[in-house]
Amino acid sequence: MADPHAAAEEPPVLAPLLFEDQSRGNHRPPPPPLPPTTTTTHDHRREEEDVDPHLDQALHKLDIFLSFLGFNQSTVLSTVLSWTAFVVIGVVLPVIVLELSDCSDCEKYQIKNFELDIVASQACLAAVSLLCVSHNLRKYGMRNFLFVDRYRGRMSRFRDEYIKQIKDSVRLLVLWSLPCFILKTVREVVRLVYIDRESWWLSVYILFALVISWTYVSTISLSASTLFHLVCNLQVIHFDDYGKLLQSDDDVLVIIKEHIRLRYYLSKISHRFRIFLLLEFLVVTASQFITLFQITGYGGLVTVINGGDFAVSTIVQVVGISLCLHAATRISHRAQGVASIASKWHALMTCGSTGTASLRGPDNVGSMEPMNAFGSIHTDFSESDLESLEYIGMPTSTQLATYMSTFHKRQALVMYLQTNPGGITLYGWTVDRALINTIFFIELSLVTFVLGKTIVFSSS
Repeated sequence: MADPHAAAEEPPVLAPLLFEDQSRGNHRPPPPPLPPTTTTTHDHRREEEDVDPHLDQALHKLDIFLSFLGFNQSTVLSTVLSWTAFVVIGVVLPVIVLELSDCSDCEKYQIKNFELDIVASQACLAAVSLLCVSHNLRKYGMRNFLFVDRYRGRMSRFRDEYIKQIKDSVRLLVLWSLPCFILKTVREVVRLVYIDRESWWLSVYILFALVISWTYVSTISLSASTLFHLVCNLQVIHFDDYGKLLQSDDDVLVIIKEHIRLRYYLSKISHRFRIFLLLEFLVVTASQFITLFQITGYGGLVTVINGGDFAVSTIVQVVGISLCLHAATRISHRAQGVASIASKWHALMTCGSTGTASLRGPDNVGSMEPMNAFGSIHTDFSESDLESLEYIGMPTSTQLATYMSTFHKRQALVMYLQTNPGGITLYGWTVDRALINTIFFIELSLVTFVLGKTIVFSSS
């Protein structure tokens, strides 16, 4: 008897045996061969599509840069090294330099008192940035932290835009860090020239130590703000794609599900960054008020030598908070603008139809688009009104039901988008222009109050 494995490998040999068994009447036909499964092939293609070497390379470079700054705290050893480097370079080094450096003009210009407060404010801001961002990176990883993995199987659509946004964010960080670094270096050089110390080499060592420490903590704080800016800009890509979906897809349920998914990820971004945004705003506000108190309470002359660090540190802090607010308001207004796009689309689809005569037939039940929604309306004026009615097909009940059903679906979509705008929120407060105006007037009122308490004009 033939080997069953050999029979499976040679299908033509199975035919005579099959007919022979059928003639005996004892044949039970074998089950039909199963079709080749496509699940494994589909999963393999999906993995190949999601694994993109160019995007992985861009993310790897960004991860290396963040690890160099100490944001990668995935292990206990990396966490200890990161915080040790931060404490030594960002806190201990400038404090020791300022405490041990002695000069004849330091008491005259009040340099030590001013700069110790500046070191404290910059260290607090960098510590908040390092703590919040490293926690999110350790918990979610780089790809999930930036939300570049959530569109499984469609990575090729957004790959180029992802890479472009990552490069633009790095370029933005360099664009703001380099001018601040130049200002800090110029300020230290000016102080080196005008302040006399016992040793010239000691002045050079102090200059390098202060510049390195300031650059380290400032880069950490600006990098955290740039990362939030990058996350929001990546979501702008998906909202732009959602606007195209409104024009190309006729399934209202798909559009609603896609918007629910977008709002869900905006909520996750808000939840991950709300502590960072709130603490950064509080630290920057407290730092600015301390600066205001010191400058208004100082009786001497404020110059570049004793007050230059105030200006440089203020620029860094304001740039960081401005990047965060700009990114949050941009994605919030983009999310709120989706309702306007949907309303326009609904109006065109409704008013663009030529009446019940232009509805699609029963074979297109479920389609939302009328036949001639945006086409020209043809009217034959050569016939009488009664004769021209013969050229208009009378709508059936199925056509009317289909048209009214699609209309109500579009209306429900518009109402849903208008009542669920989405955006970046801070404990329920949407970060948009209205919130920024509120913050501005609160800060202006506090500044006016402080100036009124510190500046006194004598009548003499």
